[in-house]
Amino acid sequence: MTAHIALAVLGLVILVLAGDALVRGAVNLALRLGISALVVSLTVVAFGTSAPELLVSIQAVLGDAPGLALGNVVGSNIANVLLVLGLPAIISCLDPSVSDTRKNYIFMLCASLVFVVLAFLGPFVWWHGLILLAVFALILGDQIRHAFAGDAPEELPEELEEADPSMPYWKIGMYLGLGLIGLPLGADLLIDSATEIARAFGVSEVVIGLTLVALGTSLPELATSVMAALRKHADVALGNVIGSNIFNLVFIFGVAPWFGAIPVDSEFLRFDLWVMLGTSLILLPFVFFRWRMRRAVGLLFVALYIGYVSFLLH
Repeated sequence: MTAHIALAVLGLVILVLAGDALVRGAVNLALRLGISALVVSLTVVAFGTSAPELLVSIQAVLGDAPGLALGNVVGSNIANVLLVLGLPAIISCLDPSVSDTRKNYIFMLCASLVFVVLAFLGPFVWWHGLILLAVFALILGDQIRHAFAGDAPEELPEELEEADPSMPYWKIGMYLGLGLIGLPLGADLLIDSATEIARAFGVSEVVIGLTLVALGTSLPELATSVMAALRKHADVALGNVIGSNIFNLVFIFGVAPWFGAIPVDSEFLRFDLWVMLGTSLILLPFVFFRWRMRRAVGLLFVALYIGYVSFLLH
């Protein structure tokens, strides 16, 4: 058991490092080829930062553990709201008025509702994925259109701020190679270990996906948000979480069903799906009425997450 947990942790570490290497290489390659920073931020960075979750989901389907893929996406969205926003709010009050996230929040709610409807029409197969990818294309197209119309965010992603357009091609190739080799390796280690852990504890793959795998793939976002809170710059966390949740639902789960059918457990339909929808709706007053996320809110969010995980593992 200890060995499987250690391998799962190792897989997560490899995923995080390989994902960072892939983004770094892809961003610098795009900039060297003359692609504008704006387009890079909306496409290369967005796709690259979701690569670990995507590879985990695909590997889970190919490895005959589709429950892990479903649990990973839904569990990540729950963890993003309750932990990635909750912990920074405990450290430093979050002010949603810093950035206008109302439109993207509506996109997230629509994506969540489409996902819920498709789950009840499960199992997820290629045509479910096609619908989700169509929703993703509409959202991405709207983002690009508004960006070129002058509505782009003032701050560029951290990945672009640290980019080096003059990076030599051999170094870019090294980053891309490390990313492309490390991502499937880390995903394979994580999925194999998580499957064995599920069997050892006598719980379903979906539960392990909702907890261990989801928490693990959300750790980079959590670390970024906590560090931003310590530097008193955590106000952008809400927009990042909303964007990440949209990507999880319509891009990652738009691609995963093309690699195999993903069944939806009846218990998942009765409980976990509605927890995900509830955590999305809980953000409504903070997005539309600009309520500040104070320490009490952060404590409540973290307590809710601990209670949810405890219920799953009970």
